[in-house]
Amino acid sequence: MEKKIKVAVMGATGAVGQVFMWMLADHPWFELTYATASASRVGLKYASTVHWVMPFEMPKKIRDVEVKEFNMEAMQEEGVQIVFSALPAEVASEAEPQLRDNGFYVFSNAASMRYDSNVPILIPETNIEQLDLVKTQGYPEKGFVVTNANCVTTGLAMALAPLRKYGIKNIMLHSYQSVSGAGYPGLSSFDITDNCIPFIRGEEEKIEKEIKKILTIDPEVYCFTVRVPVMFGHLEAVWLDFEQDVEVEDIIKDWADFKNVPDLPSTAVQPVEYGADPTFPQPKYAFWGDPSGMVVYTGRLKKKNGKIGFILMVNNIVKGAAGGSIQNAEAFVKKFGLI
Repeated sequence: MEKKIKVAVMGATGAVGQVFMWMLADHPWFELTYATASASRVGLKYASTVHWVMPFEMPKKIRDVEVKEFNMEAMQEEGVQIVFSALPAEVASEAEPQLRDNGFYVFSNAASMRYDSNVPILIPETNIEQLDLVKTQGYPEKGFVVTNANCVTTGLAMALAPLRKYGIKNIMLHSYQSVSGAGYPGLSSFDITDNCIPFIRGEEEKIEKEIKKILTIDPEVYCFTVRVPVMFGHLEAVWLDFEQDVEVEDIIKDWADFKNVPDLPSTAVQPVEYGADPTFPQPKYAFWGDPSGMVVYTGRLKKKNGKIGFILMVNNIVKGAAGGSIQNAEAFVKKFGLI
């Protein structure tokens, strides 16, 4: 691009905010122009105030970024068009409508507006058509909010999208979710070390609601969510009932053929990858793939009593959070000709 689109990150120092900063440090379409965090960090250089939790070195380009206050006039003066929100839900519920009303294009990781009827829960590979909902929010005359899905839902939706044609009747899911999904500082080490916690508040309800909205399906959904002592990557054990008879070979081919969103910088060429090794996938592969962390991995595929079962692994803070929001913004600027 001759001229990049200027973007801001709200909540830049948390775990999801760090992924935004990392992925935007050298983005081909977006220029990181403005970053906010809590009031105590305002005026500090990013590297001096963030507790970097990513499993790789902080990019040099973001180390000297100055943390600024949440100030929409200042953002407008800087020429910011797109805002990426890693704000807590209670903060986002106030800030995101304000940003939208002031003309910003908001791509949010928060759940506070996901269930508004005119707000898309977008995963470009699965439901790109929902981007048209920004028009019902007033675009192009006004701003808008686009959300990404819950991290578990994102992985599930990616694996199920090419299987919708068989008629999904029932979904049974058990998730094994990494501690980074609880944010930073997250859980006490006394709670999670050598332990698993079989309850994550609100998570099961989100999955049950969001998978239906994203894929435009209406199955029965049964799930349990468990927090496990792993840093990154959510595992999901899935069983499906279909209206049609489906063979394992059909599913493998459908995943291999699932390549329907080209030309976006953050979209993997092969967005769902199946591995036949019986120990695959594992959370230690969370940052595999190209782009790193954006591939959903599947394995352990089998058929029993007419049901299809498999394991999947999604990087909860990349594809399931910040990376998904960046990909949504790419889909928007591509669809509506901002590039």
